[in-house]
Amino acid sequence: MGYFVEPTIILTTDPKFVTMEEEIFAPVLTIYVYEDRELEATLKLLDETSPYALTGAIFARDRQVINQLTETLADTAGNFYINDKCTGAMVGHQPFGGARASGTNDKAGNFLNLIRWTSPRTIKECFAAHREFDYPFMEEA
Repeated sequence: MGYFVEPTIILTTDPKFVTMEEEIFAPVLTIYVYEDRELEATLKLLDETSPYALTGAIFARDRQVINQLTETLADTAGNFYINDKCTGAMVGHQPFGGARASGTNDKAGNFLNLIRWTSPRTIKECFAAHREFDYPFMEEA
């Protein structure tokens, strides 16, 4: 019938652990615990650990911290959730798409995805012949 992966939680002390770097489409959650004083270093680590950037989430109450994390992690996820699970997209209402090696950053369910498949072209047709071709900006002062 197919493969089934049991929901799995992995606790690691290695921020470069394989499941921290690879994009896994399975019910696997890898937890890396860091010290509060190491927040800045951990944010840098998050940005540099993986070429993938499909989705991410933060949980916080302090608006200043939320703003800091949102700004610092701007390139780490094509879909970013604040105080919501990272699978919380409302399909058909909220654009969804990855960034970096996770995709072309298309947003399915949004006009942005439609634009990807178009080839815009402009056509101008003049029905009255031009009689003057003045370019005032080219005249000598």
